[in-house]
Amino acid sequence: MSSIGPASSQLPRAPGSFAQRWMPSRQKLPLLITLAVFVAMYLAASLRYDNFFTPQVALNLVGDNAFLGIAAIGMTFVILSGGIDLSVGAAIGCCTIFIANMVEVHGWHPAAAIAVVLAGGTSIGLLQGVLIALFDLQPFLVTLGGLFLYKGLGLLISTESISLTHPAYVWLSGFTVHLHDGADVPLWTLLFLGLLLISTYIAAWRPVGRAVYAVGGSEQSALLMGLPVMRVKIGVYGFSGFCAALAGVTATIYMSSGAAVTGGGLELDAIAAVVIGGTLLSGGVGSPIGTLFGVLIFGIIQTAITFEGTLSSWWARIVLGLLLLAFIVLQTLLQPRENHT
Repeated sequence: MSSIGPASSQLPRAPGSFAQRWMPSRQKLPLLITLAVFVAMYLAASLRYDNFFTPQVALNLVGDNAFLGIAAIGMTFVILSGGIDLSVGAAIGCCTIFIANMVEVHGWHPAAAIAVVLAGGTSIGLLQGVLIALFDLQPFLVTLGGLFLYKGLGLLISTESISLTHPAYVWLSGFTVHLHDGADVPLWTLLFLGLLLISTYIAAWRPVGRAVYAVGGSEQSALLMGLPVMRVKIGVYGFSGFCAALAGVTATIYMSSGAAVTGGGLELDAIAAVVIGGTLLSGGVGSPIGTLFGVLIFGIIQTAITFEGTLSSWWARIVLGLLLLAFIVLQTLLQPRENHT
């Protein structure tokens, strides 16, 4: 079996030719291509549009896609383990309307509503993981059921959008960190970047992260190595549920409101960001850092179309679809060799 993760130990390689020593491995090649696409698109947009190459625009690329990025980080671990989670978009909408309804209609303190949402999202994610791991059910079908569950619960709470006017939410929405160059970093950006740092550390340096890579690379080999495959599979869905709930919390801070339709279809955007970020759909190869650049590429496409002014916003979907197809073709070319390493 190939390497189970970035921090796995390997036997030292014998010296080879210059090309052999400096050619990127097949595990790193998708990420390198993602970085090249990001740099090319960012430079092209900076040359075409005035003020695009500024710290504030760069921060906006992260902040405006913060709850997509948070959901995509959870999706990254699920896909790394060889699974899929279709429930995250509906989970975001359900969480936003639950918080808004509890705070504005029933008088809950925001901290209590947020705590219930985070615990509930994690619990439903763990339940999905149990169904998948213990009963060997297809992740696609289980999480599709989760999608309908979340969507039904959200619409049951309220079919209308509810504004959040609680003083604590007004403060959270207005909280920013001011940088020396005049750029502002809002709370939702900090939440995304904080989760990114923690998840990158777990994936690269913690045993649980290496176990996720191993299970995604070859579940049978992971079992032979004595790894807790069942716990890993349950855990990644629990983490994805937590990330979806946190994305819902972030969305309420970003929009100062809640609506059951928030996040509709976002699970597909999250999967696209993960794949464009260099994570193989078959599992075992990828990283949260790659997902960050996948989200940023998504943001560049949207921002460039906004700067253009004359193009329909649907062009963002067209360009994203073409990129996604290109990366799937790339994965198809890499995967047969990956299976024989």
